[in-house]
Amino acid sequence: MTENLRARFFPRPQPALQLKSKPIPVVDPFYREPIWVGILEDFRELFFPRKLPPLQLESHAIAVSDPLARPRDRKSSLLSVGIHALVLAIILAVIFWHPKRPMVAQVVPPPNFNITPFMPLDANAKVMGGGGGGGDRDLLQAPVGKLPTIAKVQFVPPDEVIRNPKPKLAVEPTVVMPANIQLPNSAMPNLGDPLTAVRGPASNGTGNASGIGSGNSGGVGTGSGAGVGPGQGGGYGGGIYQVGGGVRPPVVIYAPEPEFSEQARMAKYQGLCVLEIVVDAKGMPRDPKVIQHLGMGLDEKALESVKQYRFKPATLAGKPVAVRMDISIDFHIY
Repeated sequence: MTENLRARFFPRPQPALQLKSKPIPVVDPFYREPIWVGILEDFRELFFPRKLPPLQLESHAIAVSDPLARPRDRKSSLLSVGIHALVLAIILAVIFWHPKRPMVAQVVPPPNFNITPFMPLDANAKVMGGGGGGGDRDLLQAPVGKLPTIAKVQFVPPDEVIRNPKPKLAVEPTVVMPANIQLPNSAMPNLGDPLTAVRGPASNGTGNASGIGSGNSGGVGTGSGAGVGPGQGGGYGGGIYQVGGGVRPPVVIYAPEPEFSEQARMAKYQGLCVLEIVVDAKGMPRDPKVIQHLGMGLDEKALESVKQYRFKPATLAGKPVAVRMDISIDFHIY
C-alpha cells in the first residue's frame, strides 16, 4: 500500500521506450486481385497449361486390425445356435401341441323332484302301463289329495287351485284310467296326488300343460299324459318312465367316441348334438333320435355312436325299468 501511495504522489521517471522489433511485410488478407487477372489466368491454363511434375507418394499402407471385429469362438457359436434352436422348438411345441381329451357323452337327466316313489299295486305287469302328470309351473309341489273321476276320455284336466271359479260351461275334471284298477286314494276333500307324501298349501305342482304334479299333459303325478303316475299316454304307473320321482337314472358303462364326418373335419366344424333315447330294462339304447341338430354329417355320426352305448339300467325301488333320457355329445377339435 505504501508503494502505491508513493507512486501516486511521487512518481519515478521511466526511461524512454525503445522498440527493437522490425516490421515484417505481410500479405494484406483483405486484398483482392482485379477480375481481369483471374480471367487471364484461366485462359492461360486453358491454352497453355503448365506441366506439373508427377505426384510421388511417399506414404505406405499399414495393416491395422478392424476395431469393430470381435474374435468369435467356435464353441460359443455352436452354443448360441443350439440355444436358439431349443427356444424355437419350445415355442413351436407350445403353439401346436395340445393334449387330446376323450369325448365323453354327458348324460343330462331331468330335475329330480322330491316325490315319494311308487310302484303299481296290480301284480299283473302286462295290464299296467302309461301314466300322467301336469302342473302350472308353480314353485310348490302338489300336495297329497284325492283323484278326480276316472273316465275313458278326458275333457277337462284336474286342478287343485282353480283359476276360473265361474266357467261358462262347467265340466267335471277327469283322468284317463281303466275302471278296474284300484288305487290307494286319499280321503281328503281336495284334489291332489294320492301317491305323494307332500303336505302343504294348495298347489297344482311344478309341471306344465295343466293337471296336478310335476309332469305334463294334464294328468296327475310325474309322468306325461292324462293318466296317473310315471309313464306316458294315460293309464296308471308304467310304460316308459322319466328320471326322477324315485326313478334313478341309468349309468353309462360303455360309450365309444364318435367320429367326425369328413365334411365337418375339412370345415373344422364343431358343436354339441343332443339326442333322445329310451334305455330299456336291459341297459340297451332304443329309438334314438336327434332333438338338437348339428349338421354336416355329425348327427348321423352321433346316432351311430349312441347305438353302441351300453348302460346299467335305471331302477325304481331297486328294479330295472325303461326310461327316456337325453344324451349330449360334444364334437370338439383339439
